[in-house]
Order: sequence, then C-alpha cells, then structure tokens
Amino acid sequence: MIYLSTFISVIEVILLSIPVILAVAYTTVAERKTMASMQRRLGPNIVGYYGLLQAFADAFKLLLKEYVSPTQANFILFFIGPIITLIFSLLGYGVIPYGPGLTVFDFNLGILYLLAVSSLATYGILLAGWSANSKYAFLGSLRSTAQLISYELILSSAVLLVVLLTSSLNLTVNIEYQKVVWFVIPLFPVFIIFFIGSVAETNRAPFDLAEAESELVSGFMTEHAAVIFVFFFLAEYASIVLICILTSILFLGGYLLNIMPLLYILYFIDIFTIVIINILDYFFSIIFAGNLGNFGDYIDYFSSEHFKYFIYSLNDNSIINNPLVEGIVCGIILGIKSSIMIFVFIWIRASFPRIRFDQLMSFCWTVMLPLVFAFIVLVPCILYSFEIFPNNILI
Repeated sequence: MIYLSTFISVIEVILLSIPVILAVAYTTVAERKTMASMQRRLGPNIVGYYGLLQAFADAFKLLLKEYVSPTQANFILFFIGPIITLIFSLLGYGVIPYGPGLTVFDFNLGILYLLAVSSLATYGILLAGWSANSKYAFLGSLRSTAQLISYELILSSAVLLVVLLTSSLNLTVNIEYQKVVWFVIPLFPVFIIFFIGSVAETNRAPFDLAEAESELVSGFMTEHAAVIFVFFFLAEYASIVLICILTSILFLGGYLLNIMPLLYILYFIDIFTIVIINILDYFFSIIFAGNLGNFGDYIDYFSSEHFKYFIYSLNDNSIINNPLVEGIVCGIILGIKSSIMIFVFIWIRASFPRIRFDQLMSFCWTVMLPLVFAFIVLVPCILYSFEIFPNNILI
C-alpha cells in the first residue's frame, strides 16, 4: 500500500510538471512573438511552424554548450543556488486548484504556503550571486534580494485583504466565494497594487533592476552558463506563470465561468438605453409626429427571463454533469484568464522604460506601502459598517 501511494504521488507530480514546463517554454515564445509584433518585427519564425519550436531549439543549444565556471567560485553553492530557485518556483503549482477538487494537494493554508515558497526562492538568488565571487553578480543578488523582500510585503498585505472577504487561506474556498462577483470589482485598487507588486516580485521590466544589462551585465546570472543558466531562465518564467494563475484565482474567479459582472453591465446598459430610447421617442413624437417603432423591444431582451436564465446557467458550473468535461472546461477557463494576465506582463515590458533602483525602493516604501496599509484599515471598516464580515471571523 505504501509503494502504491508513493507511485501515485510520483505520477501526479509528473502529470503536473510536464504541462508546467511546456507552458513555461511557450511563454518565452509568446513573449518574443508578442514583443516583436509590438515593435514591428517578425520575431522567431524559422524553427517550426510560425516559430513554435524555438523554445526547444534554445533549450537544446544551452544544454549542449560547454559549461565554464569561475575558478574562484564556491563550486557547491554556485550549483545549488539555481537549483533552489527552480525547485521553489515549481513547488507552488502543487496547491493550485485547476478545477473543483482538481489539485495535487488541497491545502487549507495554500495561500500561506505560496507566500512561503516564493520567499524561499530568494535564497537561491542570493547564494548564486555571492558564490560566483563576482562583483556584478553579487550586486545583482543584493538588488534582487532587497527588491523581493520589499515587494513581498506589498503582496502579502494585498492578499490579506482578499482573505478578509473569505476568512480562509484555502485557494478553492477563495474561488468559490467569487461565484457572485469577482473580487477585482470591489477590490479594484487592491488588484492594481497586487499586480504592480507581482511585476516587481518576478523581476520583470520595468522593475528588472537585478538583471539590468546596461549596468550589471546580467545581474546575478552573469557567471552562469549552459545548463545552470537554463534553471534560472525556467525559474523566472515559472514564477511569472504562477503569479498570473494566483492573480486569476484571487481576483478573477479562478476556474469559474463567472459572468455575473457581465450581467450587471448588461443591466446597466439596458436601463441606460431604455432611457435614451424613451427620450428620443418623445422628441420624435413632437417633431415628426411619429415614433421609433418597436426598437425598444429588442433592448428589453436583456431584461427578459429567458436571457436571465441563460446568464445564470452559464454562471453555474454545476450544469456540466460529466466530471471529466467539467475539469477540462474549468482548466481552459483558468488558462484563458492566466494567459490574459501573462499578455499584460509582456505588454508592460514592451511599454515602460526601466527605472533606477533608488526609485524602485522609494516607490515601494513611500507610495505602495502607505496605500496598502490605508486599504488594510479601510476594507475592514467597510465590512464592519455593513455587517458583512464572514461568519468565522470574530470581531
């Protein structure tokens, strides 16, 4: 029985790791193609159809390269650093719910686990930069460590506000609480703060000061090459995909096909258009002694019971009776939302110039932190005033 349980666990890890690595590989291709389109270039288009195999070509090139390490480096820590960073970047995927009950480990402290794992990945960067015995790599690791520790506080504070609405650190519970409305609507400023912190936490432009090529050659990765460099590269993009999935779960409803916000928008459009139609009809009746006919009846379709039933049925995932189909549909929904967030990451990199390191730290401690602390005070006050605290939070 013990051997069977171990075998099943290994199979689960393999089934999860292979799609994650493929997603990370094609994220690099998507970034290069998207940035090329924004900059009016072609991007990779030779290896494979439309350049889809470029990621594998790059991986094979780096794997087959001769490895050269600095003679004065601490050899053991020089190797362990990138491995630690990659492992802790991949460990977070174990608690992600890809559908109702579709997760490797449905951990009740899943959010706390993700924050802890992302924090431990910083040690790999610090060890890699220090062990290289290079001033450029060491400066890059110091910058990255300071940046990650600073913006970790922003991320954890923003997550705390989401937990206040759900009173649970379980990711599945946080998703199910968004059946009525996505948290991005009541917590939109917090979503913006969380997203800015996510960009800084993943060392992405314009916050990629740890890898500033014009200043530090390549930051903490300066002395790494071949296979060890691949570990850092995979860890960076695995962190990007993971933080985009976490953003989708915490603010965009996760795997839910929750289109209740669309229903509210359509109701608003419905009321607005009916008012406009009635006003125009009144003026037409005065000026031309006529009316607009039955045009308002088509607008009223959005208020009809048939349309309401259609919206509510789409909003309810339980209408899918087949668990396999439900899992596939929920996974696709989460993938689409995460892909949109990844596109925004790429869009930001192609749009904004890199800032100075002192500006980066000043922005965190003098702008972002006071804002998030203000929301930490404001949101509980609003919840208490309207008596909408979750039942298991004692006041």
